[in-house]
Amino acid sequence: MTGSNAIRDRSGMEIVGKAFITPETLEGDLLKLAREGQQEAFAQLYRERSDAVYRFALHMSGNPAVAEEVLQETFLALIRDSAGYDSKRGTLTSYIFGIARNRVRKYVAMDREFSEPDQETPGDTDLLASLTRRETIEMVRQAVLNLPGVYREAVVLCELQELSYEDASEVLGCPIGTVRSRLHRGRAMLLVKLKAMKKSKVAAV
Repeated sequence: MTGSNAIRDRSGMEIVGKAFITPETLEGDLLKLAREGQQEAFAQLYRERSDAVYRFALHMSGNPAVAEEVLQETFLALIRDSAGYDSKRGTLTSYIFGIARNRVRKYVAMDREFSEPDQETPGDTDLLASLTRRETIEMVRQAVLNLPGVYREAVVLCELQELSYEDASEVLGCPIGTVRSRLHRGRAMLLVKLKAMKKSKVAAV
């Protein structure tokens, strides 16, 4: 399909036409139609979810090539695993991020427990909102990449991807209380790292 309504993937390949599913359509119905071979349904699903999956993989790995691979593998698995998603067990969003998380872990070998920081520094709940101005975006990104994996996941999902605690809990496979704890500690560690990076930057000038 060609024309102004065509949607293209990151490589420029045309994958879709007009929006196929209305906002009232259940998420599961959209996925079901995509799995049945409806290209418009798949295209809408890709259009609505691909950027978030790519950003998640990029924040977790720090590698655009890995993020692209994770994006493609996530959607292939989403379409092929017809029995995987169950709306009674969680949202489609958490299911998709769960797939992406497994793919990222495969690439960056995040399969071990990380040591906890020696001490906690009070976190600022508006930390990312106040620090991710244009001149500090790269600094924040590097600081996030330097967080231990379990805390990085919580920060990326809840802060950068703005998932609810419930959805993050489903993605990470842990209780909501654990998500809150990891997020609190991750914010504290992030603040410490950013302060150290800023101090180092000033000293280098």
